[in-house]
Amino acid sequence: MTALAQILTRRIAATGPITVADYMAECLLHPEHGYYSTRDPFGAGGDFTTAPEISQMFGELVGLFLAQCWLDQGQPSAFALAEPGPGRGTLMADILRATRHVPGFADAAQVHLIEASPTLRQVQRDRLAGAPVTWLDRIADLPDLPLYLVANEFFDALPIRQFQRDPNGWRERQVGVQDGALTLGLSAPAPLAALDHRLDDTKPGDLVELCPAAPGIVQTIAERIGAHGGVALVIDYGDWHSLGDTLQAQRAHKPEDPLASPGQADLTAHVDFQALAQAATGIAHTEMTPQGVLLERLGITARAQALAEKLSGPALESHIAAHRRLTHPSEMGTLFKTLALYPNQAPCPPGFAQ
Repeated sequence: MTALAQILTRRIAATGPITVADYMAECLLHPEHGYYSTRDPFGAGGDFTTAPEISQMFGELVGLFLAQCWLDQGQPSAFALAEPGPGRGTLMADILRATRHVPGFADAAQVHLIEASPTLRQVQRDRLAGAPVTWLDRIADLPDLPLYLVANEFFDALPIRQFQRDPNGWRERQVGVQDGALTLGLSAPAPLAALDHRLDDTKPGDLVELCPAAPGIVQTIAERIGAHGGVALVIDYGDWHSLGDTLQAQRAHKPEDPLASPGQADLTAHVDFQALAQAATGIAHTEMTPQGVLLERLGITARAQALAEKLSGPALESHIAAHRRLTHPSEMGTLFKTLALYPNQAPCPPGFAQ
């Protein structure tokens, strides 16, 4: 039993079951034993790999996407270039490299990384050495400027609550203790106004997930964009709305039981893109679009071919595999979805259907 499992077991024994959201928050961000508080989880030596770590092409295209939105909105002379949950800083490093030849973009950009983990902040400082970066604790701390933001695999790590439909309302899934071990159980049924809109497309026994923090975060982003301009690009795995249990744990690049190793495995859940779009009040949003489709529209194949001309042997094979992994429907191309938020009067961001 991990140290955090012992802490949670004692807490639950003393005060009763906790929500899945509370369990996720403790596992990921406990100051001493939390997953993100204690390690760099990315890459081959970690527990999972994100798109920016797979290929530089991903960050380059995201950077040029942001630069084109900046051009389309009149090239504001100062803007916040922001990324919540920036991992190792690889995506931001690729964005800055890809956009340095866009006249005026680098001079106008004020780079802000929103990161809770001291360990990852240090990794980001090393990766972005020499770049003028400001670290923030919350998206709400961003300056009142046009906002050009990318959230790649950020929302999937926010704690979720899970509710199972019951003939008499909804029963919340909770983490309790049985025979000294953590286990999942259900609360007594009760009505839940927040899920009234799901009564028409669910039946008793169905499970629906809510992410309590996501709407407020999106509203904060939308207020900045509505007031000052900009764009927010969300890239994550999920679908248009939540249905079913998507809570998952990843450790050493393999799935495991989410209750097995509290604090030592990454916990995530699929993103409800409909909930994100509905929270972006006062501004426009694009259609949810598969990652592979967006990257192809932004020109990833042409970029892949240009890079391939300088490669051979294993390096070329790895490059071809990376392109496939990012775009192919059987890999990340369809599982990952994208959504852009932008001002009502601004042009539709590049790569999205009008």
